[in-house]
Amino acid sequence: MGGAVVNAAINRYAYATLLPRPDEHIQIVSADFDQFLEVRSFRDLEYDGNLDLIKAAVRRLGIQQGSDIFVRCDAPPGSGTGSSASIGVALLGLLNLLQGDRLSPHEIAELAHLLETEELHVAGGKQDQYAAAVGGVNFLEFKDPAVAVSPLRLATGVVNELEKHLVLCYTGKSRVSGNIISAVMNAYQQGVPATTRALHRLKEIAREMKSALLRGDLAAFGRLLSENWACQKALHPSVTNPQIDALFELALANGAIGGKALGAGGGGCLLFFCQGDKEHLVRRKLAEAGTQIIDFNLDFHGLETWAA
Repeated sequence: MGGAVVNAAINRYAYATLLPRPDEHIQIVSADFDQFLEVRSFRDLEYDGNLDLIKAAVRRLGIQQGSDIFVRCDAPPGSGTGSSASIGVALLGLLNLLQGDRLSPHEIAELAHLLETEELHVAGGKQDQYAAAVGGVNFLEFKDPAVAVSPLRLATGVVNELEKHLVLCYTGKSRVSGNIISAVMNAYQQGVPATTRALHRLKEIAREMKSALLRGDLAAFGRLLSENWACQKALHPSVTNPQIDALFELALANGAIGGKALGAGGGGCLLFFCQGDKEHLVRRKLAEAGTQIIDFNLDFHGLETWAA
């Protein structure tokens, strides 16, 4: 059936740094997981649950240069903000600088998806990788294996209103998106009616949301965000939980028009679109409930690489 989403990149970044070494040793440091790894050469990199995504990037590109690699991400792991995809994109962009054959942002996005699905066998879609690689607000259509990326040229006022009225919070609980995605796909393949209906409606909502944003109808955007969440919850029981439901009730009671869980749901981050000049109340109540408010702006640059 294919799929479609509206996706926006934000300025919570993944960073990767590489310092060449005179020997073949590869040293990897992850600030997010407080993990360190050193091997004698690229031939000794094995997937064992320790920094596997970074190993996969080195192995996939066939990098044989001894290196000290450092990675960190502004967003919490398992937050639904695409942190693992962003790290994959940043790493591939960085490692590709060591090669003569340079990759385009679209090629890096596709390769970053293959790191997770083919190298590490983690279920997941492609939208996070494309968002990190190309940046901006995009309408993405998927007809496997093809991805069509249509940038949405939003009016400056629409961008400003979105940045003012959107509230992003971290629930404090990470989740494994691959598990939820696998559960949803199993339900779809078994023909579970509620899951099938929800998936078809989610695709329609993406098209309607694209149109609402392009014409600057943010009230419609807020309503569609709510309907999107209702469809998300219909996909599988694991998409929500009592904590998430309570936070939605709190936000809606204090000025939110609509909201959704980011990514596959089940934890991580929640996003709310608020009524005019009500966003401060929603932020305050969510913070009082123990969530972490994440300030952000939309990012229109995508992957950037440079030499220091």
